[in-house]
Amino acid sequence: MQQVAIIGLGLIGSSIGLGLRRWSAGHGGALRVVGFDSEMSRQQQAKRMGALDDTQWSLSRAVADADIVVIATPVIAIESVLSDIGPALKPGAVVTDTGSTKADVLQWAERLIPAHVAFVGSHPMAGKAESIEAADADLFNGATWCVCPSIRATEEAVTTVLGMINALGAESFFVDPTEHDAYVGGVSHLPFIVSAALMRTLAQDSSWRDMRTLSASGFRDTTRLALGSPQMHRDILLTNRESVLRWISQLTASLEELQRALSESDGDTSSGEVEKYLTEARDARVEWAVQEQRSSEQRPATADELSREKMGDQMSRMFLGGLGRRRRMGREDEEKPAKMRDDRR
Repeated sequence: MQQVAIIGLGLIGSSIGLGLRRWSAGHGGALRVVGFDSEMSRQQQAKRMGALDDTQWSLSRAVADADIVVIATPVIAIESVLSDIGPALKPGAVVTDTGSTKADVLQWAERLIPAHVAFVGSHPMAGKAESIEAADADLFNGATWCVCPSIRATEEAVTTVLGMINALGAESFFVDPTEHDAYVGGVSHLPFIVSAALMRTLAQDSSWRDMRTLSASGFRDTTRLALGSPQMHRDILLTNRESVLRWISQLTASLEELQRALSESDGDTSSGEVEKYLTEARDARVEWAVQEQRSSEQRPATADELSREKMGDQMSRMFLGGLGRRRRMGREDEEKPAKMRDDRR
């Protein structure tokens, strides 16, 4: 039986626990999931909802016997967690994280994780309400899960993390940490900024009290992200500052382009620049939606090519393969590990 330690038991950490325990139940109880959170109430709640087999009162005790450690804390806390758990990790352990930014995290891991431990950075592109009450074993089904191995990460360690991702129903996507931060800065962090800026702009206007009675679904949908935790998003923006600043500059330039088109139109509805701007935005959105639909339609077809039994065997080999092989090392008749498949797109 392999042991997984989950550090941080919010929505993501508890959902990982629920998903892994469900997978384990279908594979003969192959895993034991232990959890730790600085808030004892979260530990107790995560265990009550079935996300954990056990909890630990000490961070070092939680990871001491772990074969896999998943750090699911806010990104700004990952550095201190890595520092605290480093001396307690056993040789051969694999550490991964779920942080929203990756370049800083990989630098912290390189400095703080001992040489006898492998670190594989990762980031599940999934989420909903932040509360632990929203934790769901199916949260990651079909989601993209970014994988950014450290320089010292072995193929075994990477394969182990890929197996965990598969067990949770997600699709792995290898990406350079700097590229990751640039990409999510645009598709994840910038939307939050836009949502927050729109909400703040209107709420600070003297007409807001009367204006808000006219708000409808468009305003509600656009500002939904502004409900996110200010502390969490502060940490994300600060650890991805350069990328975020670049995207803000590009957004500002785009808004100024529309502003100029409106100013120069002088109210003339025949002006083509405003319509051109909006048409380009609409066409880009349609193209993206079509690609997303095609991608989602292809996923079940790919899954159908493998029987449930074969898929279960594949997950078992990937998730437990690296760890299991260390136990069985020296047996001449043992099947050699398959070469890790490169999922780069």
